[in-house]
Amino acid sequence: MKTVNALQLRQSLGQVLDHLERHGDPILVCRRRMPAAALVSLKDYRERFVDREADERRREVVARLRGLKFESPAEGTTLDILRDLRS
Repeated sequence: MKTVNALQLRQSLGQVLDHLERHGDPILVCRRRMPAAALVSLKDYRERFVDREADERRREVVARLRGLKFESPAEGTTLDILRDLRS
């Protein structure tokens, strides 16, 4: 994993981003010789965070739908109901 300090990041952000795009490995950003942040590629970000959140939301929606109780119509067929709705 490549490490850059905050000053290097400010002075050469374009080069750091180019390196990130080419190699794809996270880049550790240090501040006062201590790790402060990590830069990850957009692909990694989407795989690790965005897609995970979307999957969790999908699971919640599916669970809600499964929890709903649907009642069948008391009279008539589906075709009769559609005819009533259209008129």
